[in-house]
Amino acid sequence: MTGQTTHDDVPAAGAMPMLGLGTWQNEDPEQCTESVRAALEMGYRHVDTAKAYHNESAVGDGIAAAAVPREEVFLATKVWAGDLAYEDVIESAERLGVETIDLLYIHWPSHAYDPEETLPAFDELLDRGVIDRVGVSNFTPEQIERAQEVLDAPLFANQVEMHPYLKQEELRAFAAEDDLNLVAYSPLGRGTVLDDDTLAEIAAKHDASVAQVSLAWLREKDVTAIPKATSEAHIQDNFESVSLDLDDADIAAIDAIDRTDRQIHPDWAPDSW
Repeated sequence: MTGQTTHDDVPAAGAMPMLGLGTWQNEDPEQCTESVRAALEMGYRHVDTAKAYHNESAVGDGIAAAAVPREEVFLATKVWAGDLAYEDVIESAERLGVETIDLLYIHWPSHAYDPEETLPAFDELLDRGVIDRVGVSNFTPEQIERAQEVLDAPLFANQVEMHPYLKQEELRAFAAEDDLNLVAYSPLGRGTVLDDDTLAEIAAKHDASVAQVSLAWLREKDVTAIPKATSEAHIQDNFESVSLDLDDADIAAIDAIDRTDRQIHPDWAPDSW
C-alpha cells in the first residue's frame, strides 16, 4: 500500500512504518513523554495520539527528548468528533508543538462531523503545509466513499479496531481495492487475545509472546498496528514482533478463530458496524 514500510527496511522519508506506539490512556505527562522517548530510541518511528487522549503535548515532548531526528518520526494525531467544524479543525492542528503533522485523522464520523464543512478544513491544512496526509478513523466503506467525493486531497488511511477477534474482512478488502492504508488500534483486543489458546500454541512454536503473534498476524494482513504500551518491557516486546515471521499454517489457524469480540463501540458509533 502507498506509503507503508516495515521496520525490516529503513523507512523512506515521511513513510508510515507498519508498527507504531499507541498512546491511548497514557495520560500521565511524565510517563507519556518517557514512553515516547524510550520507544523512539528503541527503534520505533511511528507514534499515534489524539486530542481525546489528553497527551498531545506530552507526546510532542517525548519526540523532542528522543535522540532521533524529527524528520525520521511519523507522527499521527486525531481531531475529536466534537471539534470538526471548519475553524475547530484548523485550531486543532496546533497543539503538538511540531511544525508538521504527518497524518491527521478525523477521530469519529459523528457529533460535529459534516463532510462539506469538515473536510475542506483538512484540505486547507494540507495546502498550508501543516499536515502531510489526511486520514479517517472508525469510518465505514460508505463514509469513506463520501469523504473521497468531498476531499481534494487523497485519503491516506482508515484507523479502526482490529485484532484476531475482530478481523475486519470487509474493511480490509475495501482498503486493498482502494489503495487505502488500514491502521489497527487495540491490536491486542485490550488484552482479550492474550489468553487465546490458538495464539498461545503459535507463540510457543516460535518462542514468541502472544502479543507478538497478534501483531505479526496484522502485519501479514498488510495492516499497520499501533499497540499502546507504557513500560519499557512491553514496548520492547511489541517491537520484537517485527522480526516474527508467521507461516501459512499459523495464518490459517488465526483466520479460523471463530470469535468476534469488539471492544470499542460507543452509542454514537456508525450504525452499520
